[in-house]
Amino acid sequence: MWDGPFYRVRRNGYEISFLPDADEGLDEVSSLDLWVTFADGERWSATVFTLDEARRLMDRWQDTEECLGGRYFFGWDDLIVRDPGIEAMTRVIDDLVRSGSYTSAMRPLGPEDDDEEEGEGQDEAEVEGPGDATDA
Repeated sequence: MWDGPFYRVRRNGYEISFLPDADEGLDEVSSLDLWVTFADGERWSATVFTLDEARRLMDRWQDTEECLGGRYFFGWDDLIVRDPGIEAMTRVIDDLVRSGSYTSAMRPLGPEDDDEEEGEGQDEAEVEGPGDATDA
């Protein structure tokens, strides 16, 4: 469901908040930031790229000489997926949560601050966002 700029998917025990570009269809999303918030307030983030998007960026970097001319791609919380779209990415996150691998694939953000009232404090969109890969 849409909630402002976020597309949220609720699961039993956690919620995934996706931040897609406004002009991109939900089944076409090839890179975006997301946050997983567990019922206990624990939060994790990732920047997700499809294989095609990673290749597109690396090809572009050949011309700009970034990342040794596109010879590598990295990020602390970058997650590469095969298929585009929110539904496909949700399946990946569900599997990471189910297996416990989200703690290796995603960045810990710490617990939500229960003392903050809604609309005050740090907004999800202000949490450390995309790495160098999406800025290129």
